[in-house]
Amino acid sequence: MLKQIYEISETIKSLLLLADPSNEMINRYIKHSLIFVLEIDKEAAGVIVLNELNNTTIEIMNIAVKENHQGNGYGKLMLKEAEIIAKSLGYHRLKIATANSSLNQLALYQKCGFRMEEIEKDFFINEYKEVIMENGIRAMDKVILIKII
Repeated sequence: MLKQIYEISETIKSLLLLADPSNEMINRYIKHSLIFVLEIDKEAAGVIVLNELNNTTIEIMNIAVKENHQGNGYGKLMLKEAEIIAKSLGYHRLKIATANSSLNQLALYQKCGFRMEEIEKDFFINEYKEVIMENGIRAMDKVILIKII
Protein backbone atom coordinates (compact mmCIF):
# COMPACT_ATOMS: atom_id res chain seq x y z
CA MET A 1 0.00 0.00 0.00
CA LEU A 2 1.06 3.55 -0.67
CA LYS A 3 1.25 6.12 2.10
CA GLN A 4 0.81 9.82 1.30
CA ILE A 5 3.58 12.08 2.57
CA TYR A 6 3.83 15.84 2.87
CA GLU A 7 7.55 16.45 3.42
CA ILE A 8 10.46 15.40 1.23
CA SER A 9 13.25 13.70 3.17
CA GLU A 10 16.71 13.05 1.74
CA THR A 11 15.68 9.40 1.20
CA ILE A 12 12.63 10.44 -0.83
CA LYS A 13 14.70 13.00 -2.77
CA SER A 14 17.20 10.28 -3.69
CA LEU A 15 14.32 8.09 -4.93
CA LEU A 16 12.92 10.95 -7.02
CA LEU A 17 16.35 11.47 -8.57
CA LEU A 18 16.39 7.84 -9.77
CA ALA A 19 13.61 8.68 -12.23
CA ASP A 20 14.44 12.32 -12.89
CA PRO A 21 18.11 13.36 -12.67
CA SER A 22 17.31 17.07 -12.45
CA ASN A 23 16.68 18.72 -9.07
CA GLU A 24 15.42 21.74 -10.98
CA MET A 25 12.76 19.74 -12.81
CA ILE A 26 11.68 17.94 -9.62
CA ASN A 27 11.34 21.26 -7.80
CA ARG A 28 9.07 22.54 -10.59
CA TYR A 29 6.37 19.95 -9.98
CA ILE A 30 6.84 18.64 -6.46
CA LYS A 31 5.25 21.60 -4.65
CA HIS A 32 1.89 21.12 -6.39
CA SER A 33 1.77 17.32 -6.32
CA LEU A 34 0.47 14.42 -4.27
CA ILE A 35 3.41 12.28 -3.12
CA PHE A 36 3.05 8.64 -2.11
CA VAL A 37 5.69 6.28 -0.72
CA LEU A 38 5.82 2.51 -0.90
CA GLU A 39 7.24 1.17 2.36
CA ILE A 40 8.77 -2.29 2.67
CA ASP A 41 9.88 -3.32 6.16
CA LYS A 42 9.58 0.32 7.28
CA GLU A 43 11.95 1.41 4.50
CA ALA A 44 10.98 3.84 1.72
CA ALA A 45 11.35 1.49 -1.25
CA GLY A 46 9.44 3.46 -3.87
CA VAL A 47 7.83 6.78 -4.62
CA ILE A 48 5.14 7.98 -7.00
CA VAL A 49 4.14 11.60 -7.62
CA LEU A 50 0.75 12.65 -9.04
CA ASN A 51 -0.10 16.10 -10.38
CA GLU A 52 -3.49 17.31 -11.63
CA LEU A 53 -3.49 18.55 -15.22
CA ASN A 54 -7.20 19.35 -15.43
CA ASN A 55 -10.47 18.09 -13.97
CA THR A 56 -10.31 14.81 -15.93
CA THR A 57 -6.58 14.04 -16.10
CA ILE A 58 -3.88 13.46 -13.50
CA GLU A 59 -0.25 12.87 -14.46
CA ILE A 60 2.31 10.59 -12.89
CA MET A 61 5.23 12.99 -12.71
CA ASN A 62 7.70 10.59 -11.13
CA ILE A 63 7.78 6.92 -10.26
CA ALA A 64 10.83 5.17 -8.87
CA VAL A 65 11.75 2.02 -7.02
CA LYS A 66 14.95 1.71 -5.00
CA GLU A 67 17.54 -0.38 -6.87
CA ASN A 68 17.58 -3.28 -4.39
CA HIS A 69 13.78 -3.63 -4.75
CA GLN A 70 13.59 -3.39 -8.54
CA GLY A 71 12.38 -6.39 -10.52
CA ASN A 72 9.87 -7.48 -7.88
CA GLY A 73 6.72 -5.95 -9.38
CA TYR A 74 6.65 -2.86 -7.16
CA GLY A 75 6.55 -0.45 -10.10
CA LYS A 76 3.49 -2.24 -11.47
CA LEU A 77 1.93 -2.23 -7.98
CA MET A 78 2.46 1.53 -7.62
CA LEU A 79 0.97 2.17 -11.07
CA LYS A 80 -2.12 0.16 -10.10
CA GLU A 81 -2.40 2.03 -6.79
CA ALA A 82 -2.04 5.36 -8.63
CA GLU A 83 -4.92 4.33 -10.88
CA ILE A 84 -7.09 3.52 -7.83
CA ILE A 85 -6.19 6.86 -6.20
CA ALA A 86 -6.86 8.80 -9.41
CA LYS A 87 -10.23 7.10 -9.88
CA SER A 88 -11.22 7.77 -6.28
CA LEU A 89 -10.41 11.46 -6.81
CA GLY A 90 -12.71 11.59 -9.85
CA TYR A 91 -10.16 11.52 -12.69
CA HIS A 92 -10.81 9.56 -15.90
CA ARG A 93 -7.39 9.73 -17.51
CA LEU A 94 -3.97 8.86 -16.15
CA LYS A 95 -0.98 10.30 -18.00
CA ILE A 96 2.68 9.31 -17.79
CA ALA A 97 5.69 10.39 -19.83
CA THR A 98 9.20 9.08 -20.27
CA ALA A 99 12.17 9.39 -22.56
CA ASN A 100 12.53 7.66 -25.89
CA SER A 101 15.55 5.89 -24.35
CA SER A 102 13.64 4.49 -21.34
CA LEU A 103 12.97 1.11 -22.90
CA ASN A 104 12.10 -0.77 -19.69
CA GLN A 105 9.71 1.96 -18.57
CA LEU A 106 8.00 2.08 -21.98
CA ALA A 107 7.47 -1.69 -21.82
CA LEU A 108 6.15 -1.54 -18.24
CA TYR A 109 3.70 1.26 -18.94
CA GLN A 110 2.28 -0.51 -21.98
CA LYS A 111 1.98 -3.79 -20.06
CA CYS A 112 -0.05 -1.82 -17.50
CA GLY A 113 -2.50 -0.60 -20.15
CA PHE A 114 -1.04 2.78 -21.12
CA ARG A 115 -1.15 3.72 -24.80
CA MET A 116 1.18 6.10 -26.58
CA GLU A 117 -0.53 9.40 -27.29
CA GLU A 118 2.14 11.79 -28.52
CA ILE A 119 5.84 12.50 -28.81
CA GLU A 120 7.30 15.84 -27.78
CA LYS A 121 10.40 16.14 -29.94
CA ASP A 122 13.65 17.41 -28.37
CA PHE A 123 12.12 17.76 -24.87
CA PHE A 124 15.18 16.35 -23.08
CA ILE A 125 17.54 18.38 -25.26
CA ASN A 126 15.71 21.63 -24.54
CA GLU A 127 14.72 21.11 -20.88
CA TYR A 128 17.74 19.36 -19.35
CA LYS A 129 21.20 20.88 -19.09
CA GLU A 130 22.95 17.52 -18.93
CA VAL A 131 22.93 14.83 -21.60
CA ILE A 132 20.94 11.79 -20.42
CA MET A 133 21.95 8.37 -21.74
CA GLU A 134 20.01 5.14 -21.16
CA ASN A 135 20.45 1.78 -22.82
CA GLY A 136 23.13 3.34 -25.05
CA ILE A 137 20.54 5.79 -26.42
CA ARG A 138 20.45 9.55 -25.86
CA ALA A 139 17.24 10.77 -24.23
CA MET A 140 15.90 13.33 -26.70
CA ASP A 141 12.14 12.98 -27.09
CA LYS A 142 9.40 12.78 -24.47
CA VAL A 143 6.99 9.89 -25.09
CA ILE A 144 3.55 10.59 -23.58
CA LEU A 145 1.23 7.73 -22.70
CA ILE A 146 -2.38 7.77 -21.47
CA LYS A 147 -4.59 5.25 -19.73
CA ILE A 148 -8.35 5.68 -19.57
CA ILE A 149 -9.49 4.68 -16.08
